[in-house]
Amino acid sequence: MSNKCDLSKEEKVWVICRLLYQAPPGEFYSVFEDLRILVQDDDLMRQEAAQVCAHHNKNNFTLVRIEGTNVLVTRYNDLGGNRFFDPKNKFSFKFDHLSGISNKFQLHRVAWDETELCRTALNSALKAYVDSHFPSGDCCVFRKTLKNRQVFVVCIASHQYKPLGFWNGLWKGEWTFFQIPVITQVTGTIHMQVHYFKDANLHVTVYKTVEETLHVIDPAQLAIDFVKLIETEDNKFHIAMLENLQALTDEIWRKILRRQLPVTRTIINWNKLLTNQSIKANISSREMPLNLLKGTV
Repeated sequence: MSNKCDLSKEEKVWVICRLLYQAPPGEFYSVFEDLRILVQDDDLMRQEAAQVCAHHNKNNFTLVRIEGTNVLVTRYNDLGGNRFFDPKNKFSFKFDHLSGISNKFQLHRVAWDETELCRTALNSALKAYVDSHFPSGDCCVFRKTLKNRQVFVVCIASHQYKPLGFWNGLWKGEWTFFQIPVITQVTGTIHMQVHYFKDANLHVTVYKTVEETLHVIDPAQLAIDFVKLIETEDNKFHIAMLENLQALTDEIWRKILRRQLPVTRTIINWNKLLTNQSIKANISSREMPLNLLKGTV
């Protein structure tokens, strides 16, 4: 009887997309390569993975290194057709999500008006904050138009990919507010995701939503106040997260597990355990000498 399980094309597509959508930040290409070996259909893999990979990169604010500068790939600077623009350096580029290659650079003109002046002030203040708090992070302020009103979208991303240390992580922030006089409403989300996979498979995803108001006096003051707001909320989020981790006692760990297990917080040496089991199996499979059974030498 054959153990091979033949799936239809539709079933393969469903499984491929499902697993790729669940890929943690920094691990999409590893998951893609593993699936490619299992599926053994490169055309199907590339066809289905391209769209999922684009979603993965834009959702996680993927950093692209272009001529010495970092550019965030997000849905806010997506021009369509896999072309993105950098509002800081005023150019656009074509980006292949699967290969990670950027090319076909073009100038991207932006009107130098009051909104752009405010965006530039926000971006400069935010960049200074991110550089001092997120060594591997970057940020960008985008301007959008919604119902004839100007909206600022602020994106912060800090990726930590440590596959040799068996963990990968992402911290990102997403903030929006209208460019309106006197007072503006700020809404934001802070998101942290960690995957630890040394002798385990631990996924941690934490996020927090924020709603605050800011007084709008001038671009310089707005930039200062906005960065202060982000720093305050980031610190609150960080402290609360550490306190919650400290509160995870043995009793809480047992409650959230699907079944009761002893919690020793020690790493199991699976290689040693499997070696011992193999030795025992080899001994038990051999015929015992009669003199040992009789207790004589």
